[in-house]
Amino acid sequence: MEILVVEDEAAIADFLRRGLEAEGYSVAVAADGPAGERLALAPETDLVVLDRMLPGRDGIDVLEAIRVARPALPVIMLTARGEIADRVEGFDRGATDYVTKPFAFEELLARVRARLKGAAAESETVLSAAGIRLNLIRRRATRNELEVALAEREADLLAHLMRNAGRVCSREEILAAVWGFEHDPGTNVVQVYVGYLRRKLALPDSPAPIETVRSVGYRLRVDG
Repeated sequence: MEILVVEDEAAIADFLRRGLEAEGYSVAVAADGPAGERLALAPETDLVVLDRMLPGRDGIDVLEAIRVARPALPVIMLTARGEIADRVEGFDRGATDYVTKPFAFEELLARVRARLKGAAAESETVLSAAGIRLNLIRRRATRNELEVALAEREADLLAHLMRNAGRVCSREEILAAVWGFEHDPGTNVVQVYVGYLRRKLALPDSPAPIETVRSVGYRLRVDG
């Protein structure tokens, strides 16, 4: 598997390169935004570790370009900006995961393994529950005659609810599974994205079957 590290701090880039190569990965390194974007779009790249602040082109801009050309490519944002608002922005723009500097290499490695495993499994993932079919490759959901396109986080959230259909999923669980960061009382990102899904999946005579369980979380209703 080939991993691209886009990092302008040479010491960090070298540290990551050596560590990942020791784990058996092939590693390419780019030191600025334009070079990182060019290498990320190459078909041999399987995952990108992307710094948030880069010379030449900001990491968020690079991320957006990746999402247009390669929507399924896993991208782990690596940054010193750890505020909730910054992380939410990264996820809203399409980041697969987020690691804040300073970090333990073992944590980053675990996230790399998880995201590569998820990417490999995605090609065989078509889910069906509560009258909804979800194609995770195309990120399209079908309910009766309605077919809608979903953003990456919307698809990930719906997939989690579908895999746990009939069970209440807590906000903390959803944050960890879909956004990859621990619960913070200040973020309402789960509520916001549930609202997006409800609007997209609603039929004229039938609201989306996503229930709010007060003070607990959300459940995909399967009892019609």
